[in-house]
Amino acid sequence: MTPCLGTEENRMYNKMWHQTQEALGALLDKEPQKMVEPQRNQVFIFQTLATFYIKYVQIFRNLENVYDQIVHPQKRILIRKVLDGVMGRVLELKNEMVELELTEFHYFDDILQDLKLAPQQLDIPIPKYFLKEKLEVIKGREKILAQILADSGIDTSEMKFPVKSMPFDQAVKLIQIAERARQGRLRALFMKQIYLQEYRAKQSKTLGKKVTDAWAAALCIQKVWRRFHQCKKTEKLREEEMIFLGMNPPPLFNEVSATVIQAEKVDRLRNEVQMKHEEDYREALVTIKNDLKLIEGLDIKENLQDQIRHWFIECRNLTGTFPDYPDIEEGGSAIIFSNKTIQQVIEDIIANQEEEEKNEKKKKKKKEKQPKKTKRQKKGTKEKNKEEDEKWKMSPSLFLPAMKEGCNAYKEIWMNKDESWNFSQDFDPELIKEEKRKELESEIRVQVDELMRQELKNLKLAVDREREHPAKVGKKKKKKGKKGKKKEKKTKKDKDLTADRTIESLYKELVEEGLLIQALKVNLSDYIGEYSYLGTTLRQVSIEPMPSLLDVRQLITLYGIWPLGSAAVHEKAPLVKSLLLAGPSGVGKKMLVHAICTETGANLFNLSSSNIAGKYPGKNGLQMMLHAVFKVARQLQPSVVWIEDTEKTFYKKVPNAEKTNEPKRLKRHLPQILKLLKPDDRILIVGTTRRPFDAELQSFCRVYQKIILVPRPDYASRYVLWKQIIERNGGVLTSALNVSCLAKVTDGFTQGHIVKVVKAVLTDQRIRRQIHKPLTAVEFITAITSMDPVYKEEEESFKNWYAKTPLGKKRALAITGGSTEKAKDKGKRKEKKEKKAKKKK
Repeated sequence: MTPCLGTEENRMYNKMWHQTQEALGALLDKEPQKMVEPQRNQVFIFQTLATFYIKYVQIFRNLENVYDQIVHPQKRILIRKVLDGVMGRVLELKNEMVELELTEFHYFDDILQDLKLAPQQLDIPIPKYFLKEKLEVIKGREKILAQILADSGIDTSEMKFPVKSMPFDQAVKLIQIAERARQGRLRALFMKQIYLQEYRAKQSKTLGKKVTDAWAAALCIQKVWRRFHQCKKTEKLREEEMIFLGMNPPPLFNEVSATVIQAEKVDRLRNEVQMKHEEDYREALVTIKNDLKLIEGLDIKENLQDQIRHWFIECRNLTGTFPDYPDIEEGGSAIIFSNKTIQQVIEDIIANQEEEEKNEKKKKKKKEKQPKKTKRQKKGTKEKNKEEDEKWKMSPSLFLPAMKEGCNAYKEIWMNKDESWNFSQDFDPELIKEEKRKELESEIRVQVDELMRQELKNLKLAVDREREHPAKVGKKKKKKGKKGKKKEKKTKKDKDLTADRTIESLYKELVEEGLLIQALKVNLSDYIGEYSYLGTTLRQVSIEPMPSLLDVRQLITLYGIWPLGSAAVHEKAPLVKSLLLAGPSGVGKKMLVHAICTETGANLFNLSSSNIAGKYPGKNGLQMMLHAVFKVARQLQPSVVWIEDTEKTFYKKVPNAEKTNEPKRLKRHLPQILKLLKPDDRILIVGTTRRPFDAELQSFCRVYQKIILVPRPDYASRYVLWKQIIERNGGVLTSALNVSCLAKVTDGFTQGHIVKVVKAVLTDQRIRRQIHKPLTAVEFITAITSMDPVYKEEEESFKNWYAKTPLGKKRALAITGGSTEKAKDKGKRKEKKEKKAKKKK
């Protein structure tokens, strides 16, 4: 039995879908008008690109919500197609903005104000279907990984928290200190009790001598009570006023409301119905096709034969000879009769004959001598071409046709469709019949083509006495054979070093060697931060702002999670093969790598220099290791290859202490691996570094396609971080805790510092005492004083290093006065010079 869902919810999501499709249709009509015309004004170009980017993000957010909640299986297929198209278009627009502004980070404050949108609406969500559709596969893989780790005796908990050994004398001293402290506390408590007893005895003696007045005592009590009552009243009024003004949250703000719980239940129910409808739809595809084959199969076959026979006769009457039948590779009779009647085919034949005659006449006229261009005319054309090149033009999109197809399908089928009969939003059998009728016709056409080819041969022999020339056919076949041999030779070059081994055995070996590791379950939403609200104003004054943490989070979604999660997007979108996260220690680089794996269900391979040290020695061993890693990564894609402390792989000079580990083993092989990665391979190489200035810049930038600078948190991000991390670790935020003060004082400290301090302060004992003694800022400040912050000098060194990267150089040149095109030309010239110098060496 399928659970019932309310019609109101179905109507709501259908309405949302219709509104989103209308908005997408309007956007698709506007985009070609503005993008076709070449422009010179860079500000205008960026604003148009940014507005389209923001609008596509809004459409994506709505479509993702609709696809997750809508129940109708055939609607979901169409929505998925459009959703992938929108994702790809967002990535294309992002790439255009990067090429235009020569920076990975963009700020849309003024455009958001014009569109009346909040910065939170620009946050790019991760589609839920990335994990939903392969949840069983991910769970099965996790079980296998856990089993291999258990069998090999590798305990992940021990790896995370290693226990340090301690000498016996030190352990005895530690126990003695703890015991003396315990005895001291007990002695102090005992002495306090004695002191209180003596104090009470003294007070009773002094009070006994005085003559007490009942009226005076009552008045004193009354004053104290009234004061206390009034204080409480004013505090309550002040709190209500702050809640009314929106300065403080309401009392039940952090508690989960009943409506939210009910909404979660409905979501789970809708997911169950989705699964049931999907199963019914798959079964219906098979049963309806079989029924059509039995009922309509013979009629379709007879109609196709009659149609082709009529074509034979008409061609014979018009041209005097029978036509040549199209080959199987060309598509057979489907090319001639694709959505055409017999009369239309005859008209096409006549039109082709007339066109051939006209073309012959034109060729004769063109043979006459054409006047040669003078030097001045040539110069004029060159100048015009230069002016055209200077103007900016939008590169052609690979996703616009798919979106237009989706919009047209929506208008034809779903826009005005009456669904009053389909209360449960199950599949539509008529649509399946139309789809399967076409499939059945194409299958039967292949059989009919074989019969009609033979029939045409018989007709030619009987009527025209024409014989085939077998020599020509043989020659063609031989040529094809040669081509096939050439292809085989090319594929033989790429040898499979592990052809005799299964993927399961390679997987097990990589896990046992520690090259394939278990990713920590961390969501990207756990990477907490706030938007940069001064980005555009700083850039207007030609000051390059440091990116905010949410800007970094968005880039990780766009360059890492979206392409790995969707195969359709990865194949056509601007290809990002490698990613570098550079920043000081504690800013969350490792967390971002694990978040990419968690959100996409990707495998995590660890090829950092410290991890591969001593494993697979020698050149042959290294080749075998890389071959095994990337073979498993391709078979079980999506996959992430992580290189921690990647600057060690590209050291300028290897320190003496690390020479035995051979940190530069992968330096030569990484560029070759990147060349072998194709759009079909959903593999991302991610490097993390805290000292990028120790590496050779040229080879570093050749390997890593995108470089993301991860900064220390700014004031807004620190404020959000303190609040959320304290609450997550069991802390209660009260008026006694000044979070704003904490955020100001901890300038320069990273997310890692904040997490360590909060965990150190909020022990189990301190959490229990919060009712009587609320948390204060002093407790956290005293704990953080022992840690070293990230100073401005270190941050400046990262900025200076980034300015030396190819994109950083172009950006600096563009800011100082040179155009973006000049910057691009200069970068290309430098690259050519470097290549020439290397060849000479």
